[in-house]
Amino acid sequence: MESLEGLSRRYNLLSKISAAFLYAIAVAVALNFFWQPGHMYSSGVTGFAQLINTLSERYLPFTLTTSTLYFALNVPLFILGWFKIGKKFTIFTIIAVFLASIMMHNLPAPEWKLDPLVCAIFGGVINGVGTGLALKSGISTGGLDIVGIILRKKTGQSFGSINIAINLLIVIAAGFVFGWTRSLYTALNIFINGRVIDAVYTQHQKMQVMIVTEHPKKIIDGIQEKMHRGITIIHDVEGAYGHTEKTILFTIIDRYDMYDIHNIIVACDPYAFVSVSEVAKVYGRFKEQELV
Repeated sequence: MESLEGLSRRYNLLSKISAAFLYAIAVAVALNFFWQPGHMYSSGVTGFAQLINTLSERYLPFTLTTSTLYFALNVPLFILGWFKIGKKFTIFTIIAVFLASIMMHNLPAPEWKLDPLVCAIFGGVINGVGTGLALKSGISTGGLDIVGIILRKKTGQSFGSINIAINLLIVIAAGFVFGWTRSLYTALNIFINGRVIDAVYTQHQKMQVMIVTEHPKKIIDGIQEKMHRGITIIHDVEGAYGHTEKTILFTIIDRYDMYDIHNIIVACDPYAFVSVSEVAKVYGRFKEQELV
C-alpha cells in the first residue's frame, strides 16, 4: 500500500503540472483573444516577445513568432532561476513556459474587433489569475516572475509592484510602435495584471496578528507546531471590562496562513480577542515559506 508521503508527492506533482497547464491556457487566451486584437503588449517577457515579433514583421524579410521568442527569451532566465531560486522550481518553470509556448502557437485567434479597454481589462485579469495560481502552486511562469521573486527576496517589495516597475519599458515601447493611446492601454493592462497577481498570490503579503488570550500556552503550542512561526509574548496585561489577567501574543504570518491561524485560535481559545493588520516591511529573522 502506497505511503502517505508518496501520495503527498504525487498530489504535489499533479498540482504543479495542472497549474502550469492552466497558466498556459490563460496566457494563450489573453494573448490571442485580447492583446493582439487590441494592439497592445503584455507584461514581462511575453511583452518583449510581442515587441520583437512586431519589429520582425515590419523590418525583416521573415517573421519571428511570439511563441518561439517567448521560450527563447526565457532560456537565460531559466539559468538565473536554477542558481538563485532552486532546481525543482526551475524545472516546473520550464514546463510552464514550454506548455505556454505550445498553446500560444496552436490556440486559434478569433476574428473579432473589441474595444481596447475591454482587451486591456480582460487580458490583464485572465493572465494575472493564471500567473497568480501558478505562483501559488510553487511554480513560476518564467521571465520577470523569476526576476521579481529574486528582487522581492532582497528588497521585500510586493511581487506585483516589482512587475509594474520593470514593465515601464514595455509601455514606452508600445507608444513608439502602436501610438501613445495604445501605450496607455498597455499600461492599464500591466497595472491590472500586477494587481490581480497580488490578489491571487498572497504568500508574500505579511500580516501582524495580535492575540489577547487567557490560554496563551495552548495557542503558542498550536502556532509553533503547525505553522512554525515565532511569537512575542507580553505577560500580565489586564482587560478593562472584566479585570482578568490576560496575555498578549504577537506574530507575523503570510496572508496565505490566515485560515490556519484562525482555526488554531478558535480551537484553543474561542473567546480570544484577535486583531490583524497588514505589514509594510519585515526586518530580522522572519522565515518565508519556500516556493517549492
